[in-house]
Amino acid sequence: MPREITTSAVVKLTRNPIRDIVDNLKIEPPKDRRFLSLALGDPTVFGNLQPNDEIVAAVETALRSHAGDGYSPSAGYPEARAAIADFARVPSRPLAGDDVIITSGASHALYLTFKALVNPGDNVLLPAPGFPLYDTQISSLGGQAKFYPLDPARNWAADVAAMDALVDDRTVAILVCNPSNPCGSVFDRATLEGIIAVAERHGLPIIADEIYLDLVFDDNVFHPIASLSTTVPVIGIGGLAKKFLVPGWRIGWVLIWDDPAHRLAELRRGLMGLSALILGGNSLIQRAIPTILKVNDTFHRRTLDVLINNAHRSIEAFKTVPGITCIRPQGAMYLMLQIDVAQFRDIRDDRDFAEQLVAEEGVLVLPGQCFHCTGHFARIVFTAPAERLDEAYARIDAFCRRHQR
Repeated sequence: MPREITTSAVVKLTRNPIRDIVDNLKIEPPKDRRFLSLALGDPTVFGNLQPNDEIVAAVETALRSHAGDGYSPSAGYPEARAAIADFARVPSRPLAGDDVIITSGASHALYLTFKALVNPGDNVLLPAPGFPLYDTQISSLGGQAKFYPLDPARNWAADVAAMDALVDDRTVAILVCNPSNPCGSVFDRATLEGIIAVAERHGLPIIADEIYLDLVFDDNVFHPIASLSTTVPVIGIGGLAKKFLVPGWRIGWVLIWDDPAHRLAELRRGLMGLSALILGGNSLIQRAIPTILKVNDTFHRRTLDVLINNAHRSIEAFKTVPGITCIRPQGAMYLMLQIDVAQFRDIRDDRDFAEQLVAEEGVLVLPGQCFHCTGHFARIVFTAPAERLDEAYARIDAFCRRHQR
């Protein structure tokens, strides 16, 4: 009898909760109207947000030069790493090219970081609601996610006391996503300083997922967490995907802000070793990074104007929708709708809301269950053109009125 071919323990440990839910959602939109998805966190999907000519020209120049045709060093080209260090540097802490590891997107940067930190049985503190890939990656390594709550009544502020209480002797890091996916919130300075105090008290590094850096609205301010402490080690996660509108180019990075005692020295060596597993990030785009990161502010301002206008449009649209509260987005490209199921005749929870909405109105939103969210919420991505948002929101309004008690 032929020997059975089995999968590894990693495969058995790997599951993505968002896929578990989305793959089993009944997505059967009506055939008499166009399907409108407000679910995908890709700013380019509607074609209204694209990299500008300067960014495209930088890649074209790199392509024609053939400088990116070969393999890059596993941690990235020195010129690209230095440019990223300049881009991410904060006044209070040094950051050099040697402190940067270029990866195949921010998700790869996260996985490298978890793989360097997490042994079976270890745990990482994660926000809830939060990006489900964190949990997936940690679980695949035999680790455990422990969730600290974000409070919707305080615009998703982190419960720092609850975070502190979660720490045990197997906790290896605290992860902070700011601005937040899925909440669209931005932590104020006091909240970040509270998180830093927890990390300092327990001797833990902070993993700072700041892929949405600078995408903040109105009077909100983005504070890089590394700028608020010189004594807590910070492992920064970033990339080109969101701010530069090129998620498909697959360029991310890990930033190493060590403390005065150099407690990240071993981790740095580990990350460098792990970076060799895929022989470097996208070589062609790396050659263009020094130019891309210096693109003029007009490009970023245009992106931000679209997001701010869409955020305000969304807030106004949901003011009169029965059973729905729109928690004001402060940044990123997301908002969370709070669903009062008691106001509806036949909607049990947020998953039921999403399934019935797409079946009746052809509008897809993601239920809060996808993001470890307690209560009943739905995430909306508001990067679509204004007229498409208006159409989707009108359908959501009609749906809610039809189902209200």
